[in-house]
Amino acid sequence: MNVLTCVVVGGGYAGINAVKAIQKNFHEESSKKRLRLILIDKNPYHLRKVLLFKPAVGDEEITILFKKLFPEGVEIVQATVTKIESGKKRMIYQDTAGNECPLNYDILVLTAGSIVRKPDPAQGGMALTDLEAAKEIREAWRVNFKKAMKETNVAERQRLMTIAVAGAGISGIETSAELAHHVRADAKAMGLDPSEVKIYLLNAHNRLFQEGPTKVGLKLEHSLAEKGVTTIHGSKALKEKEGILTLSSGKTIPVGLCVWTLGLLPNPILEELGLPLTQEGYVVVDSSYRVKGLQGVYCIGDCAQILDPTSGRKDGKTCKEATAQASRLGKIILADMEGKLAPSHKSYMDFFCIGLGPGQGLVWTRHWGLDIILTGKLGWRIRKLTWDVASLIK
Repeated sequence: MNVLTCVVVGGGYAGINAVKAIQKNFHEESSKKRLRLILIDKNPYHLRKVLLFKPAVGDEEITILFKKLFPEGVEIVQATVTKIESGKKRMIYQDTAGNECPLNYDILVLTAGSIVRKPDPAQGGMALTDLEAAKEIREAWRVNFKKAMKETNVAERQRLMTIAVAGAGISGIETSAELAHHVRADAKAMGLDPSEVKIYLLNAHNRLFQEGPTKVGLKLEHSLAEKGVTTIHGSKALKEKEGILTLSSGKTIPVGLCVWTLGLLPNPILEELGLPLTQEGYVVVDSSYRVKGLQGVYCIGDCAQILDPTSGRKDGKTCKEATAQASRLGKIILADMEGKLAPSHKSYMDFFCIGLGPGQGLVWTRHWGLDIILTGKLGWRIRKLTWDVASLIK
């Protein structure tokens, strides 16, 4: 029996769902070829990146070992890909010991994902970029609160108990809501007055939630305000220095901590692999996720520029798009192998879920020209379901 080697590079949302979809389609097709499926990632675990605000406020675990997700049928290689030789259908990876290892493939799926945009070091503050940064942010505000317990100067105590979240996308909204809940709970436990805690959300635009209608942005702002988050519109955070945050409006805010949530950039490793990229650094693919000019190579998720072939609309960079792309990719690969017409990309429907602190959320979708908005506990349950499904949690 022939062995078909399929390598998936990257164990984020797109990667793990691609592995699942490829397994499913090969199993259903009962191919005469045996599938050797390999997942390569620099870590031994899947990081639930959209939940990075969780370790910034508490002890919740947001990683899942690949061996737990795929107990059989998938080889897990902890390594970093350094080179792709598409003409030879071979790649080179560097393992954890620093060894360069070649690996031949028949099918290569790139799901290298994205990195969180970082501010310039001179801008100060702390960026919510990864697991370690999240834990450092939690430690920083807890240290400030311990200092506030002993501080007799009212203005200085208020500064120590003030947190600004710079960047008001979905990540910034969810981070500020979680901070508002947990920071106040900790303040109370420490004997501080929770009402003295101030959380600011800095939004460069004139309203929240640019992806949808104004009324949803207003509802989000109202919900945040009820939780103690003050949204400041039309102002970018420029820099934080010695406890003073300077805004683009010229105003300043005394803060104990500035948390940057500045959105995503395509993984810079793509530039080193000789792939066709857009000016922004995204991999160029056709409507069936095939990488331009590279036979047998596919790319989905945050690292790819995926366009609707009918409307030209760019797909978003959220886990819901990644899971839909992965499901379609499994069918595409099988169709390409059999010489059949492969499915084409279709844009995900307008559907957004936003967490607003423990047990609270908001869901917006549009059907038949109507806006459907769900809030409260139901919104939270749907938000949690999207997180869990994307991470293959049943």
